Amino acid sequence: MAAITVEDTGKLPRLAAPPPGVPSRPVRSVTVAPKGFEGEGFPVRRAFEGVDLAILDPFIHLDQIGEVNYAPGEPKGTPWHPHRGFETVTYMMDGVLEHADSIGGGGVIRDGGTQWMTAGKGILHIETPPQDVVAAGGWFHGLQLWVNLPGAKKWIDPRYQDLESDQVVLVTTAGADTLLRIIAGPLGEFTGPGSTHSPITMVHATFDPGARADIPWPASFNCLVYILGGDATVGVEARPVATGDLTVFGSGDAFTACLLDSLIPRRFDLDSISDDELRGIMRRACAAGALTATGYGAIPSLPDAKEIDALLRMMGNNVQPVG
Repeated sequence: MAAITVEDTGKLPRLAAPPPGVPSRPVRSVTVAPKGFEGEGFPVRRAFEGVDLAILDPFIHLDQIGEVNYAPGEPKGTPWHPHRGFETVTYMMDGVLEHADSIGGGGVIRDGGTQWMTAGKGILHIETPPQDVVAAGGWFHGLQLWVNLPGAKKWIDPRYQDLESDQVVLVTTAGADTLLRIIAGPLGEFTGPGSTHSPITMVHATFDPGARADIPWPASFNCLVYILGGDATVGVEARPVATGDLTVFGSGDAFTACLLDSLIPRRFDLDSISDDELRGIMRRACAAGALTATGYGAIPSLPDAKEIDALLRMMGNNVQPVG
């Protein structure tokens, strides 16, 4: 996943670890997001499927969009559709979306950028990849989160926030082995740029293989962790989770997550996994330096589609997880 990255997390400000004795949140539930299609046919995973809205509050809905590598002519968007009474937060890690609406607004969301649309009393809008992106194809990966508005603000006028990737607050943990992109809300002594009507914190985290993070979290907030890619454990009980899993934590002042040593998932079936999902696994592993390839030479840190296909053809005994 592209989003915004840094070469040396050790140069970033450090998020203070929770003080000793602070109650850590236990794992309340883990659910697997089912796959489906949205809009004109782009793939999604419904992260909140089957979870009680009472323990998601103030969140209503979360889609993982992609991760998919489109051939030329394949990228898809949505037709015109309405929203009212909540906010949509669209975060693009890879790819580009154009937005237009019924009140003359619009904009472009691209690699690492976020658009915060407050629907308020109602709006019609459309989200589509630009024509040059449709023509070229390429990687497409994002999130769309719906945040409920307080009852007193259901009928406010629509508004927008466009957050470019360089506006996101970047910090790391005490071990400098995790990149935390704070998009909105407070996290310890730091605060993200997104302005929200309902108090929330939204963070995109990337862990080095084997990294563990103990994250302070406001006790008054619900706490949710969704796995975009890889195998991990959550909670002090080290509950195993993998790509597409949503963890809901119980009460406490902090939570724990740990990425396992390899970014190549241990839980997938080659007979059912799609080519794009397998390419996404390979891409994340290459980006993290988690693969070596005998006879291929240096693997690019962010390989393109042809390079990934070459790696897949070599998988056999020639490509192995590091360690």
